[in-house]
Parts: sequence; C-alpha cells; structure tokens
Amino acid sequence: MRLENKVAIVTGAASGIGKAVADLFVLEGAKVVYSDIHMTAPDLNLKEGSSFYFPCDVSDRGQVEKLVKEASEKFGGLDIMVNNAGIGGLGGVLEASEEDFEKTIKVNLFGVFHGSQLAARIMKENGVKGAIINLSSILGTVGMAQTIAYSSSKGGVVQFTHAASLDLAPLGIRINAVAPGFIKTNMTEDILKDPTFSKIVTDNTPLGYVGEPIDIAKAVLYLASDEAKYVTGTILYVDGGWTAR
Repeated sequence: MRLENKVAIVTGAASGIGKAVADLFVLEGAKVVYSDIHMTAPDLNLKEGSSFYFPCDVSDRGQVEKLVKEASEKFGGLDIMVNNAGIGGLGGVLEASEEDFEKTIKVNLFGVFHGSQLAARIMKENGVKGAIINLSSILGTVGMAQTIAYSSSKGGVVQFTHAASLDLAPLGIRINAVAPGFIKTNMTEDILKDPTFSKIVTDNTPLGYVGEPIDIAKAVLYLASDEAKYVTGTILYVDGGWTAR
C-alpha cells in the first residue's frame, strides 16, 4: 500500500473530489481525517480506527488550527495535507459583488494558506518530510468569462504553491497542486446540465468528455506518495488536454 502508516487530512471531503481522495487514501493504508464545513458528519461510511470526521470552515484560521491539532493528537502526527475545500460561483468583472469576491478568496485561497502553513509547522516540529497538495483548477491558468472570483482564487493557489515550495524545500516538505479540468461533482452538476455549456466543455476538451473525481484522486495520491519524492512546486493538470490547446 502506497500510504501505509501515513496520517492525512483531506478538506472538503464530504463529497466529490475530496471524498474520492480520502477514500482512496484509506484504501492505500493511510489514517485519514475527513473534514468538511458540515457541522454534523455526512454518511461517509468511515473505516473505524483509520478515519474520522472533523467539521471545519477552512476560511476560519482558528478552525483549521483545531483540525490540524486534532488530527496530529489522535493519530500521532501529520504526513499529508490535502487542501481541497473550495467554492465555485459565477460572475464577471462588471457585476461581481465585493462580498462574493471576498468570500471566494477567503475559502479558496486563504483556506489553502491556513492549511498549508499550519500543516507545515506541525511537520517541521515533528521532523516530518511531509507532502502538501493543493487543489487549483485549469481556470487558475486559462481565462473563462464570468468566473472572475473563482479564477482569481485558483490563480492565487498556483502562485502560492510555487512560492511555498521554495520556502519548504529546505525542510524536505513537498508542496504541489493538482489543477483539474471539468469534473462531475456537485459544484459542476447544474452548469453541466445546460446542453450549450456542456457542449462547450466537451468541444474544448481534447479527450472529449468530462472527468470523474477518481481521476483527480489518483493524481493527488501520486503527489502524496513517495513515488513523487523528487516532485515539488509543480502544477499537475488533469484536464483531458484542455490546457494543451
């Protein structure tokens, strides 16, 4: 098993990509903290002894501190942090509200900052050469109309990951990001039901179809594992070829 005896936190793990990542980590031998904003645990069918649920709003630094502390104390340390929690939202530069823009940045970018910094501090304290994986998006690299807040937040994740990798490399802590294309999740369900938008997505995806959460989970697993021990500061695009056009 590729993550045997490793301790991991996955934020946004109640559904979609986060749940796929957390479930795969458990199968690969890790002890996993499933975290999400829901105050009561969703029906996650957690494996007793190797996983538990901890509610957390990643935009709130105090809650992330409690999450990291709980995981470390319960499982005896922390090896892997997956900053997956995020929100979507549509709106262009002319009509986007300051409130919506700020909320998106707080969740999608500050959440990555809180999770990365607090996890890295625990890893440094324990002498752990750990792995941090952030979830960005193709929209952190390429433009799309009516996504001003989301694209800004995900572009921030890309540059945060690049810069943080240089800070953490001397400690042996690796930090990378996965940038998914359009994936079938709760976040994309409504927009992908629109035949016009769905056709735009498939027409712009060279492989010609929308991905599944497990496609992203397998990429995250690679970056979390020792197979990627010489990989840091990279953005791994899992997008069906979207950004290759």
